[in-house]
Amino acid sequence: MSDRMRTIPFQKMITWIKRELKEKGSIFGIHKNKFYKNDSNKYIELFGQKMSSPLGPAAGPNSQLTQNIIASYLEGSRFIELKTVQVLDGEDVPVAKPCIHAEDECYNVEWSTELTVPQAFDEYIKAWFLLHVLMKELNLSEERDFMFNMSVGYDLKGIKSPKVDAYIEGMRDASKTKIWNHCKEVLISNMDSFSNFTKKDLDKISSKVCPSITLSTLHGCPPEEIEKIGNYLLKEKNLHTFIKMNPTLLGEKFVKDTFNKMGYDYIELNPNHFIKDLKYKDGVSMIKRLKDTAKKMNLQMGVKLTNTLPVKIVNGELNGEEMYMSGRSLFPLTISLGSKLASEFNGDLQISYSGGADFFNVEKIFKVGIQPVTFATTILKPGGYERITQMAKKVEKYLNGSFKGINIEGINDLAESSFKDKYHLKDLRPVKSRKLSLDLPIYDCAIAPCTIGCPINQQIPEYVALVGEKKYEEAFKIIAKDNTSPAITATICNHNCQYKCTRLDYDESVSIRDMKKIAVLNAEDKYIEDIKKSNIKSNKKVAVIGAGPAGLSAALFLRRNGVEVTVMDKREKPYGIVEYVIPEFRISSDMIKKDFELVKNQGVKFKFGIDENIDIDRLKKEYDYVVLATGAWKKGNVRLQEGKEKIVDAISFLEKHKQSNGDMDLGKNICIIGGGDVAMDAARAAKRTSNAENVSIVYRRTKKYMPASGEEIELALKEGIVLKELLSPKSIKDCNLVCEEMKLGEKDLSGRRKPIGTGSIVEIKADTVIFAVGQKIDSDLLTKNKIELDQRGFAKINKNCETTTPNVYVVGDMKKGPATIVKGIADGKLVCKDILSKEGLSNDFEKKVLPVDEKRIYKRKGILKSPLCSEEESERCLSCKNICEICVDVCPNRANMVINVEGDFKSSHQIVHIDGMCNECGNCGVFCPYKGNPYKDKITLFWSEKDFQNSKNRGFLVLDKDKGLCKVRKEDGEVVYYVIGRDKVISDEMESIIKTFINKYDYML
Repeated sequence: MSDRMRTIPFQKMITWIKRELKEKGSIFGIHKNKFYKNDSNKYIELFGQKMSSPLGPAAGPNSQLTQNIIASYLEGSRFIELKTVQVLDGEDVPVAKPCIHAEDECYNVEWSTELTVPQAFDEYIKAWFLLHVLMKELNLSEERDFMFNMSVGYDLKGIKSPKVDAYIEGMRDASKTKIWNHCKEVLISNMDSFSNFTKKDLDKISSKVCPSITLSTLHGCPPEEIEKIGNYLLKEKNLHTFIKMNPTLLGEKFVKDTFNKMGYDYIELNPNHFIKDLKYKDGVSMIKRLKDTAKKMNLQMGVKLTNTLPVKIVNGELNGEEMYMSGRSLFPLTISLGSKLASEFNGDLQISYSGGADFFNVEKIFKVGIQPVTFATTILKPGGYERITQMAKKVEKYLNGSFKGINIEGINDLAESSFKDKYHLKDLRPVKSRKLSLDLPIYDCAIAPCTIGCPINQQIPEYVALVGEKKYEEAFKIIAKDNTSPAITATICNHNCQYKCTRLDYDESVSIRDMKKIAVLNAEDKYIEDIKKSNIKSNKKVAVIGAGPAGLSAALFLRRNGVEVTVMDKREKPYGIVEYVIPEFRISSDMIKKDFELVKNQGVKFKFGIDENIDIDRLKKEYDYVVLATGAWKKGNVRLQEGKEKIVDAISFLEKHKQSNGDMDLGKNICIIGGGDVAMDAARAAKRTSNAENVSIVYRRTKKYMPASGEEIELALKEGIVLKELLSPKSIKDCNLVCEEMKLGEKDLSGRRKPIGTGSIVEIKADTVIFAVGQKIDSDLLTKNKIELDQRGFAKINKNCETTTPNVYVVGDMKKGPATIVKGIADGKLVCKDILSKEGLSNDFEKKVLPVDEKRIYKRKGILKSPLCSEEESERCLSCKNICEICVDVCPNRANMVINVEGDFKSSHQIVHIDGMCNECGNCGVFCPYKGNPYKDKITLFWSEKDFQNSKNRGFLVLDKDKGLCKVRKEDGEVVYYVIGRDKVISDEMESIIKTFINKYDYML
């Protein structure tokens, strides 16, 4: 495929819009139920023009093509900042592909239109006409309620070039241009097909498309050049002018300190830009002079805040050496610059804002007097253009005519609060990538990443939906199908599912664990009462050694499926670490008891207080299978030069703390060494001991790299525990923990930056030091039972957790060291399946299929919401298993489309890629939950032989629609010619898609 887009002819565009709206109820995939109309009669005024919304796409990928602009308008954009043009255009523009990476903060290497300047002009004029048509045809407004703003760069010579000059003049008055007259002629010939748009409406369309312009100056553009261009645009072109300012005006130190403070310390700046770019003082002087010039010309002049920030490519986000950063990480910088400039001009400075604007801050931005507001990053994320409507509705009540000045106090407060706003802190997104290690299927790709991300593959969307409907018993039955410790995991699971949730790319993960807890509290007791023990279906018996979550998982699953199981443990109670170590403030005894009753009532037998010396050969005389699940209780290695006798092991401490209800004296000053969840538990428990005053967590890296879950870290910090970062303990002397100060170096194999010693020594007062750096398994148990070990001292096992001793398994911590509870449950499930398979028994892990309300799900797309602590949280679930379509949402060009197809598919919803509308920006590949790229891996519709030849995509080119003749690249890559209904040379699935296009979507061909 080519990375060059093919513009859609105006007549085809009209046909496409009319047909899709009539037959599918949508336009370029935007459903008519989402079309925005401002019924408040409020508006803003800019440059003498009224707009029913102050919002729109920033000059960028979402304002490059006609269809992009239409999609933006339909969803609520009324200020359309057209993509920047420059003298260097078309194929001469050096853009490496992919060129967009908006996974969290956004990066791009694409700074102006990839079309030629004349092509860009044609696209904008086509869009100008079509917005007028749609405005009337869809009853969105009686009078024009939108405006276009052109954007140019990057030096005066280029702007004065014949090509760019013709563009500017054409946008000022397009009446004499070829495309203008062509569009009018086409509309006249189609007039009979419109219901509301009339010839009178056509005649009213103004040819003065853009009375305003934004100057987008490239980083490094000399200050005097910027001012020359500004004067030229004001004096020579008589245009209202915005001058785009760069974040570099704030200075390298401010920018770097901001990133470090907010968790973006991995972003590497390029000092050259801070040296060469316009300086703040010079910028203020320039603005004053240009404002004076504009006033004399009876024009308006303001600033566009801000340009993107150039940063070095050091983490492989995109190809090349430098990229441009935008998105939520840019907001604190942009609003801070706005605050400084507004103060300089006592509020009398028109600001066009674009720097991390999104649903969570757009209202705040607008309330301080800033208008208009544009955005790019937020609508490049899942939900796409549909995010705009919610923003437009949010600011409707504040629309109040023309610019009246910036509220200095308000913008200063907004700038100050931005540094603490969770929606701009890196910590809000706990994972780098949500991707699954699965290949993208050609067909039927909708998937629930939460379910795949869960080690036991729970049916999360299903039980979340049922909890939302208060059908707790049904929800719990689905949970219990795959989860043997529902109460425990509803309380302290590390919720891998939430790290895969699609809503991480909206706002925050669905609170899946909390939804499970609601089901547990409302239904588990009743479920336990109603359990009917399964009949024994086999004469084989299983012994499980260790009554922790992993062992009990294997036991319950096996017993439920008809196998007799006995669980043995050296202690008097089940659940090991959960019962004896994890503090009561993390999980109550009542929740643990629920799950034990669940296992007992299923018919599992128990033997507590058994001898620790397990002899597997002796066991196998009575039992046919043995599952070892004894956990990891041995102390980790203490790496201190001296003073080891002053150290308390975290597990031992936590066990004593739980036994004594915290009635312990550790002294006033307590240090915990470690960065995992056990360290957090130890610190919080230590804080609750009798005389504790100062509790510190000592960690050799920074908070960002701690393995503990973010919520556990925050809970510890909220309780007054101090985190001492970049310190490596060396010894203990005279009640002081002696540490070497560290610094972060290059990344190690774990992906974290390696701590490097600086040689500087600090001492921390420590009456007690608690060591929480990982427990070990009892490998002696394996050795004496002649189980073969690997080089790390763990049992050699196959994919089903079976050791080299037949019918002997290891699960949970015993497998590879300390593991999460849910991974232990997953091991038990795996062992159960293997034993059942060996015995020729079926299992009951089949998934329950629930009906879904697709209309209800579609209404949630693009809607941002903060988590709720109730059943209403289910409304945030996007039910990705049924409707994903992320690649459709995030494509600015609408190149990925959903078609409704009949045939041998799991779902009627199938994704097809339209080659001619794609520029290979790569954004769909960033957000697709699979490791593939939809623009390469999905079935592709080609518009020309040339594009087909230039591609390796599986897909088709319709050569003769009437005859059904197509050229097809099959799933295996073979190219064939095919006539529908004749020789069976292509798959049924491919044939169904081609038939669907010819019969139902021929306007796309």
